[in-house]
Amino acid sequence: MARFGTIIRRLLAFSIPVAFGLITIVYSDSLKTPPAEKEAKRPAVPVRVLTLQSTAMIPRVTGHGTVGPTREWRAVARIDGDVVQVAVNLAAGNFVSSGQLLFRIDDTDLRLNLAQNDAQMAALDIKDETLVASLEIANADLTLMRADLTRQQQLAEQGVATRASLDAARRQELAARAKVTEIGNQRRLAKAEQDVLVTQKATLERALEFAEMRAPYDLRVTDVAAAEGQYVNRGQTLLSGEGVASAEIAAQFPMGRIGPLLRMAGNGTTVMDLKARVRLTSADHSIIWKSKVVRVGDSIDAKTQSATVVVRVDDPLAQAAAGKRPPLRRNMFVEVLLMAPQTEALAVPAESVQNGTVLVVGPDNKLEKRKVSVGFTSGTFAVVTKGLAAGDRLVITSPTVAVPGMVVKPIEDAARKTALEAEAMGKAGPAVGGGSGQGQGKSMETQE
Repeated sequence: MARFGTIIRRLLAFSIPVAFGLITIVYSDSLKTPPAEKEAKRPAVPVRVLTLQSTAMIPRVTGHGTVGPTREWRAVARIDGDVVQVAVNLAAGNFVSSGQLLFRIDDTDLRLNLAQNDAQMAALDIKDETLVASLEIANADLTLMRADLTRQQQLAEQGVATRASLDAARRQELAARAKVTEIGNQRRLAKAEQDVLVTQKATLERALEFAEMRAPYDLRVTDVAAAEGQYVNRGQTLLSGEGVASAEIAAQFPMGRIGPLLRMAGNGTTVMDLKARVRLTSADHSIIWKSKVVRVGDSIDAKTQSATVVVRVDDPLAQAAAGKRPPLRRNMFVEVLLMAPQTEALAVPAESVQNGTVLVVGPDNKLEKRKVSVGFTSGTFAVVTKGLAAGDRLVITSPTVAVPGMVVKPIEDAARKTALEAEAMGKAGPAVGGGSGQGQGKSMETQE
């Protein structure tokens, strides 16, 4: 019995701890106490915003083109001969005024031909006087012959005159009549010859006018192809030049850019009604010339798919100032601005619109994505017609930082707002940095 009791005690000593261990393992998940939760708070991300409001603007589109003259002129020789006189300092790049003598061609042969023509006309005058006198004599002789023929006819009727005498009188009357006709024909032929000489004289006198070549209007010489003593042929170009009264720029505008501008300008507005400016941009400033639209191209450029609008700048030389404003010269590459009348609209930075959507900061400072409609884009700004309203806070930070739904700390970008307002009015804005996508502003010389 003592041995059996010992075995029982040993079993209980082993099984009881094992049982407690198993129970602990089974109910460990329900018995454990979770740690106290710590509230996770993320700091608000700062984003740059613009509080939108209606902005005064001048809608415009920009094209590019090269400067060319409105009028070009070539001095073409109209007579043959030696060049006996050339204007002083006649060289490419120099200016000549309207009416200034450029070339004089030797006209000696023309004057000799004219003198010969005068002598021939004098001879014809003498010949005509002689024919007039001969015609008077012939008419008198014809009168006598006719009287003699009448008398012979009367005598023949009375039987006194013979047939032979009557025929002789008739032959004499016919001869006298033929003489009058011949002299009359000679006078008409002489008159025709005189008309020819008159025409030749007029041609010679007109050719004498071509001996002197003068500038038809104020010109800038582009090429001189003749010198004093050189023999020139009729039809040869001696000089080329371009008018300085005005300059034209045939600017290319991408398709689809002018239409929205005309719609913003109002119903009935055409390209000819738009205000135009020509701008030359340098490293630190821009120069602007007043201009006007004179015509629109009749076709679309096949390579660039752009439309041509031609603008004209009047009197560009008078607007030039040494060291400040250069004169417009041929082949200068310039910008052409077409502008509608000033208006007010909701302008936003163009880079803030991505695929027709923008990010705005809501009342709870959380980012929201909105779809917008853009009616017009120019340079760095866009005009939003739907989706935004005055007072909305538009996010202009790079979209890679701003995520819809996140809590942000909006920071008003006053510098970008000032630059946007200046850009909308076509003025140079201040320098803008910090990832807005804008470059440095430029000072601009304007001429309204």
